[in-house]
Amino acid sequence: MGKFFDDINPQHQAFISAQKMFFVATAPLSQEGHINQSPKGLDSFRVLSPSRVAYLDIVGSGNETSAHLVENGRITFMFCAFDGPPNILRLYGHGYTVLPGAPEWLELSAHFSLLPATRQIIVADIHKVQTSCGFGVPLYTYTGERDHAAKWAASKGPEGLERYKAEKNRFSLDGLPTALGK
Repeated sequence: MGKFFDDINPQHQAFISAQKMFFVATAPLSQEGHINQSPKGLDSFRVLSPSRVAYLDIVGSGNETSAHLVENGRITFMFCAFDGPPNILRLYGHGYTVLPGAPEWLELSAHFSLLPATRQIIVADIHKVQTSCGFGVPLYTYTGERDHAAKWAASKGPEGLERYKAEKNRFSLDGLPTALGK
């Protein structure tokens, strides 16, 4: 049976910190728009307070999360226990994108080890936390992080990454502007 909480308590934070992967989901307001759900890893998630979280976002083939946050701010995070006792934890909130050079960048980026492919930091104010059983989540063994993103970013170089972001990360699949496209 699911339980709801108003904020992230220490037990929730410990569970989040122990996970190697999380999922982020956003959606545009249009019913015809594409809902986005993305897996994330790389030790990129931080609980900043009982009601605020952030994650380091790297360059990817799209930038749907940022576009949806610019349009409506809605965001949900999900953490699943793939080992140990079963558990699912969801964080519901309202988020925004922080780009390098923004006033908050220095303060927020200090929480992370920046990567060559770092694109932005996604910040969310959390208004609801939900836990549920997770009985249907299979058991997996963590064997490590992939190095593909780092190799890809190195092969592009700083100028190539900027060109790629300008070409592929300024608008969503539905044509909504991202924080990079504003």
